[in-house]
Amino acid sequence: MNGRADSEAGRLPRAVPVVSAPAEMSAWAEAARRDGARIAFVPTMGYLHAGHVALLDEARRLGDRVALSIFVNPTQFGPREDLDRYPRDLPGDLAKAAAAGTDVAFVPEVAAMYPSGHQTTVQVHRLERGLCGEVRPGHFVGVATVVCKLFNIVRPHVAVFGEKDFQQLALIRRMVRDLDMPVEIVGLPTVREPDGLAMSSRNKFLSPAERARAAAISTALFAARERWRSGVTDAAPLIAEVSAALAEPVARIQYVEIRDAETLEPLATVDRPAVLAVAAFVGATRLIDNVRLG
Repeated sequence: MNGRADSEAGRLPRAVPVVSAPAEMSAWAEAARRDGARIAFVPTMGYLHAGHVALLDEARRLGDRVALSIFVNPTQFGPREDLDRYPRDLPGDLAKAAAAGTDVAFVPEVAAMYPSGHQTTVQVHRLERGLCGEVRPGHFVGVATVVCKLFNIVRPHVAVFGEKDFQQLALIRRMVRDLDMPVEIVGLPTVREPDGLAMSSRNKFLSPAERARAAAISTALFAARERWRSGVTDAAPLIAEVSAALAEPVARIQYVEIRDAETLEPLATVDRPAVLAVAAFVGATRLIDNVRLG
């Protein structure tokens, strides 16, 4: 090749090494730590989109080595939820990970994460109450357990999560503090489509008409945030405004709530950092979103 061709080839993303055995993943982490490398970790369930890529980009900024996990965790799905339908695209995920400069992808089988006889779980009691925890019983026990296991396997110095799953992020931060885990937790603002819809792997299930209606969720949240910025601090009218705006576009609202941004306790007055959170069905697809107030 000539010099220019060599240069262009050098810019092509290399394939990401894929590890499936927990012991092999831990060995990779131990070797990186012995080399003095700071490991940044992005746990996912795959079907990566631009929001996940933003997490990987932030991980690259925060660490010397970037580890990604792709694992559709069965313990966080209820019996009538969409585990079997959850979208999967491992080749596409690995291509996106390579382009983002990921150093290793941990892609375990269910039997490797939950071998025969597995019976230990992790529960963050108060933070799993209400919001998604109320309508998805057992979901956050599954989340906390698998994240704890992933942290023990990957041994990251820092882990990056999206703020779209705000209750999950708060719960993981609490678990890390309570169990003295030596992991820094970084939350990244929600990445959105041009019309404001929060990026989600489940957006693929929306029909074109549903996709158009789904944008009403972020529009309602942004309008309520502007009302708060204009001086409305009572939670009730802000919640009522969002509920009214979504009454027609969505099939069913599961909740519209304002909670303390750290404790997730319900707030009657927005007098501290808070989150305005929504869960709603557009067609048969459940979507969540939130905005920070303060």
